[in-house]
Amino acid sequence: NYHMKDLSYEAYSMLAKALSNKTRIKIIEELMEKELSVNEIVEKTGFEQSRVSHNLKCLLNCMFVERKKNGKENIYFIRKDAKPLLKNILKYAKKYENYLKSCEVVKDEL
Repeated sequence: NYHMKDLSYEAYSMLAKALSNKTRIKIIEELMEKELSVNEIVEKTGFEQSRVSHNLKCLLNCMFVERKKNGKENIYFIRKDAKPLLKNILKYAKKYENYLKSCEVVKDEL
């Protein structure tokens, strides 16, 4: 069991930053549906290949995504242990979108 005191503030902050990017959220949404190559993600999102690759690297480094080889191609997929978390975050964000839009985010702690 994890408690907030077990993780540094920086870990929470980095988690939030990793998920606060439109490109990464769209990639996550697509990968929640099925495993995809970079080219398939580009096709589905309409983002440039370099943008997709850059953001996939972040998602890999943050342990949200894994990749496997399929011939010469890399296939990306959501990590098994990350999938429930991401599913719940996406569900929560959609359910409470209007409330989240009016959420006042304080820049620094007092």
